[in-house]
Amino acid sequence: MSAPVRSSTVPRRAGGLRPVPLSVAVVALLASMVAGLLVGAVHLPARAVLTELVDLLPGVHVDSGLTRLERNLLVEIRLPRVLAAALVGGLLAIAGAGYQGVFRNPLADPYLLGAAAGAGLGATATIVFLPGDPAATVPVAAFVGALAGVALAYALGSAAGGRGTSTLLLAGVAVSAFLSAVQTFLMQRDAQELQRIYSWVLGGVASVDGPRLLAVLPYAGISVVALVLHGRLLDVLGVGDDEATTLGVSARRVRVLVLVAASLATATAVAVGGLIGFVGIVVPHVVRRLAGTSYRAVLPLSLLGGAVFLVLADILARTVVSPGELPLGVVTAFVGGPFFVGVLRAMRERSGL
Repeated sequence: MSAPVRSSTVPRRAGGLRPVPLSVAVVALLASMVAGLLVGAVHLPARAVLTELVDLLPGVHVDSGLTRLERNLLVEIRLPRVLAAALVGGLLAIAGAGYQGVFRNPLADPYLLGAAAGAGLGATATIVFLPGDPAATVPVAAFVGALAGVALAYALGSAAGGRGTSTLLLAGVAVSAFLSAVQTFLMQRDAQELQRIYSWVLGGVASVDGPRLLAVLPYAGISVVALVLHGRLLDVLGVGDDEATTLGVSARRVRVLVLVAASLATATAVAVGGLIGFVGIVVPHVVRRLAGTSYRAVLPLSLLGGAVFLVLADILARTVVSPGELPLGVVTAFVGGPFFVGVLRAMRERSGL
């Protein structure tokens, strides 16, 4: 772990985690999740849904009035789907914020640094080569692939002689393209699994069930706790490596730990929801605009904001072309693509180019 830092010497960045933004984010998350439970081809009364959720609490027994079929629809299909969307969105957003804190670049994102492509390749290889249902091994393979993708991008950027984050981002794009090509090759080798892998690559949480969520919760918990605990140290890195060293902070160690935690979060999200882009750019950028630049606020609010964003995106995915359904990655791309261009233009204006 990084050396302890005395509170009196750590520079404070404006923003911090304040009660009002946190409360608003929590309320928005709860409201979006309730909306996700109510929206669907089958109408469920709002009061009955809320009563049924209360009935799920340990030691509580109340009659919601739902039929057995309606209860199964709520508990076994809609609830896991909403929880999965919240989990995946939160993990991708907090991972993006972590990468941006390490590389000091608002464009740093799991999908631009090779992490998501590496996680996708690891998960695809597991699906193709392991018989049966590899649900327990997919998160591990995705984590190894995510770390390998970031390491390869970092090595390529260093070999190119670049010292800025722009070189690393370009290297990440190149690595992502290469790993995606390898993933496509593996997909073409196994025609029987092709439809399953393609649906996973396009992103979605429609098929996620309770056991699958429980299987990845330890990975999600470890990554989130590690990232949130490093928020203050990322603020310290923001003043520069030399200044951070004088304050007793090992910049290299902090970066390695945050990279590992962000890669674990990305791998977990990919293992559950497939490849869903732009969440890691859109949400942290909005959070910084609304709540300040301190990573003590950006990281936890990105976690909550990412959950809200993807739950709402999933509602759109299953209603826009009803009774059909759009891939969740397509919905986030429609939102994230123009947003990405806007961030690029804002950066260009600030740099005076």
